[in-house]
Amino acid sequence: MSYLSLQWCCGVSKGRVKDKWRSKRWYTVVTPEYFGKVKIGSVPTDDPQKLMGRVIESSLYDVTDDFAHQYLKIFFKITDVDAKQASTIFKGHEYSRDYLRSLVRRRTTRIDDIATVTTKDGYRLRVTACAFTLNRIKTSQEKEIRSVMERTIGGKAGSLTFDQFVQEAVLGKIASDIYNEAKKITPLRHVGIRKTWLISRPDEEAEGKTEAVKVTVEAASQENELQQSS
Repeated sequence: MSYLSLQWCCGVSKGRVKDKWRSKRWYTVVTPEYFGKVKIGSVPTDDPQKLMGRVIESSLYDVTDDFAHQYLKIFFKITDVDAKQASTIFKGHEYSRDYLRSLVRRRTTRIDDIATVTTKDGYRLRVTACAFTLNRIKTSQEKEIRSVMERTIGGKAGSLTFDQFVQEAVLGKIASDIYNEAKKITPLRHVGIRKTWLISRPDEEAEGKTEAVKVTVEAASQENELQQSS
């Protein structure tokens, strides 16, 4: 059997297979300015618009170069792409599962609190704080500590911009303030902001309101037309 006949029998196309990777370019992903514009990786794409909105996972260690921060995962969302670089906004952070598991001890109490807050400049975030005691405590003491968490996180959000709040949440300043207040209630082994997540930005809120108004106006206009036709 000839080579051409073999190709036909096997269903092999005569045309060359296009190498998709050759059409792609690599873009360097950098953290926001409030995290130092640090390079945290590179992503390939054949269309820069496909990168918009993509969430990149890294670790705080990659940003600070401090090995003590390796336990903390951090997420950045790509918001802008230029010729070679993809700019991002902070999307959230969380403790690694192994680290969170290592904090659990027998005959102690773990306290969690989840709060939705709005920063001074209109960013909405969901913030989860945690505390671990040295010994088991009463339910009334748990409630007091949660109250301290909510009061501290809410107060910080109301007085800080998004950039400032994120830095204090991720780098431990807010956790330190909670600890200093809550330790008056009972001895504590660890306090931290174990997770944050950006829910919405001010520009997204404005767009949502504009769309809602537009839909309402269109609905009212249609209703008027129906009434006039009847």
